[in-house]
Amino acid sequence: MNLPRFIIAGTQSGVGKTTISTGIMRALVLRGCDVQPFKVGPDYIDPAFHSFVTGNKSRNLDSWMIDEEILRELFIKNSCSRKIAVVEGVMGLYDGFGTEKDMGSTAHVSKILNIPVILVINGRGMSSSAAAEVLGFKMYDTKVEIKGVIVNNVSGEKHYEIIKKVVERDTGIKCLGYLKKNSNIKLESRHLGLVPSVEVEDLERRLDELASMVEETIDIDGILKLAYGTAPLNIEVKSNTYVEKSVNIGVALDKAFNFYYEDNLDLLKELGGNLVYFSPLKDKELPPNIHGLYLGGGFPEVFAKELEENREMRRIIKEQSLKGMPIYAECGGLMYLTNSIINFEGKKFEMVGVFDGEATMTKRLHRFGYVHVNINKPCVISQGSDLVKAHEFHRSKLNHMDEGDCGYRVEKIRENKLQNSWQCGFIKNNTLGAYAHIHFYSNKDLATNFIKNCSLFKEKGCVEDEK
Repeated sequence: MNLPRFIIAGTQSGVGKTTISTGIMRALVLRGCDVQPFKVGPDYIDPAFHSFVTGNKSRNLDSWMIDEEILRELFIKNSCSRKIAVVEGVMGLYDGFGTEKDMGSTAHVSKILNIPVILVINGRGMSSSAAAEVLGFKMYDTKVEIKGVIVNNVSGEKHYEIIKKVVERDTGIKCLGYLKKNSNIKLESRHLGLVPSVEVEDLERRLDELASMVEETIDIDGILKLAYGTAPLNIEVKSNTYVEKSVNIGVALDKAFNFYYEDNLDLLKELGGNLVYFSPLKDKELPPNIHGLYLGGGFPEVFAKELEENREMRRIIKEQSLKGMPIYAECGGLMYLTNSIINFEGKKFEMVGVFDGEATMTKRLHRFGYVHVNINKPCVISQGSDLVKAHEFHRSKLNHMDEGDCGYRVEKIRENKLQNSWQCGFIKNNTLGAYAHIHFYSNKDLATNFIKNCSLFKEKGCVEDEK
């Protein structure tokens, strides 16, 4: 399959990958290109910007959580109907799991999928040193095809021309342009990264201005030439195989809950789940005929007041949990199911109350990074003997929770050594809440088990209705 594709990578976090990637995607869309966006790693916020810009759902490419063969299949499945694939990298080009550059890094993904890399560098305060930096990235792993450089944070065109001259002369890598400073296009951040796209005011105008800047100073034609010159991917394209819809799964989706891997949602649909979206912020009741709930991550702490005020939704979810409805909640979803959330200002807000505890926001990240999860008790996604790779990323901690209700043993392993372990995966009724974000393609049995549990609840409900 000859799929035009390229990766926007960076020398480090904060170098401008998201701004430049989003700007290029927008410029391509305005040129009439059907763009399939991707994000390397376990991020949720950047893909939401990609989806907004392109009109196509962005997908995560995580070579630590997902086997290489599955990663290739997902890439092809999600790209085969598009004209071009644009991938935004994660952190620095070679940053991945621990110090293993070929595990979870942008470089690793580029080699798995045979994708050329465009490296974004920070030009502030540099001239000839830029060439030394690019040369170092080129030589660190010669199997990584760095085919272009974009320079961010330059003072102007003259500054860029100096950097362009030395980079192309001393590294043999073509410079594909630069981006000028402009406060109008800056995307604001908060405690878990960028403010999500659903909360950004005037986003359309900002994106149009960004696309105009990209067209002015970045060589889009050169990028397209690079993308269309990539070698074919010799991977069999598998068609989506959906079974007949058997269960209805309510998926929380609004400003408070929007952290989902799109491939997770797709897999649930392929296994027979009919996904029905609802808002714990605004809806007063669940959608009708629901047989299970999926509460993803997000920012419940930011919208805690609104969540508390929606008493009807909180009451209904707790009632359904008591009735045994399968409920799977990750991170923010787990926080929502506790008795209360205490925000950064120390204000307490009542939540659903399935779990007898509270989630308290803190000033630091807790247990940040990739983890191994051993699910050792039966729950809505497991028979009680499953292993899965996952990711944690949160600033809250749980107080007054009973670890006897836990079904997870979570381990943080680095350099093949156990650094830390803890209990999580709180189980009550038929509800599971955990901090770990799981990619179902790390262990597809988890999605299958969730669908089965929803089916059992549906059958039980039908029997009760007949009585």
